Amino acid sequence: MNPVLAMARLTFLAFVFVSLVLPFFSFEGYSIVENTTSHLGAQRSPHAWVMNVTFIALGLAASIVLAKTQSLYHQVIGVCFGISLLLTGVFRHAPLLGGIPVDVFHDQLHSVFASTTGFMFTLLAVGHGFMTRGRQRLVGFSLAGIAIVVSLGMWLAPDFMGLLQRFMFFSAFWWLFFYMKPHKDLRAKNTALP
Repeated sequence: MNPVLAMARLTFLAFVFVSLVLPFFSFEGYSIVENTTSHLGAQRSPHAWVMNVTFIALGLAASIVLAKTQSLYHQVIGVCFGISLLLTGVFRHAPLLGGIPVDVFHDQLHSVFASTTGFMFTLLAVGHGFMTRGRQRLVGFSLAGIAIVVSLGMWLAPDFMGLLQRFMFFSAFWWLFFYMKPHKDLRAKNTALP
């Protein structure tokens, strides 16, 4: 197996583990159903560094995997996606616990990069759908639809935000690291560019 892909898959599995186990060691009242992974990495949350290092590693892994696709579209959009995810780990969500000072600058940048991550993923999946055939096309369009529907669901049903976000992340990174393959004609065309 390609060592870069193996590293990315291990990073994804670490993300799944951290996002499901760290809640038991986070602040009192944290709920996997209601709270997001960003809340695990929030300012002054117990063990927040674990979630933030995981975001950084996952963003780096996504950037590297997508940069190696030989598809210019996947490279550009994918690296923007990966870097924005990495930056959500650098800039932390506002604390969810009362009485803690808030670094508003970090919170605002976290929000910008989290939104950019979602937008770039949707562009990546839609573009992949248009550029591929068969099941790759179907899964690309399906994941773009899932990203949009889940984002709306998080807004409309915030009590289930944590479950919805985890479903979206698990689906997205499973696709990126285990299933996605740019079409071979597209790869050949892009490698012919000067």
